[in-house]
Amino acid sequence: MASLRLFPTRSAPARAAAHRAMAKAALFANSSATVRLKRYNHHMDKARRLEAAPRSEEGAA
Repeated sequence: MASLRLFPTRSAPARAAAHRAMAKAALFANSSATVRLKRYNHHMDKARRLEAAPRSEEGAA
């Protein structure tokens, strides 16, 4: 069964760019160094996975 999407989704490269921006913002947040590094690594891992994903998933709904 096809999933129902209520909001339009961005392409994988656009989502990866957004996660890279969030990773950069995490470094300058008003948090402890441990929290900032954890958030940075989380967003960079997500960006790397999105960039490594096959292009055929972009058009899949």
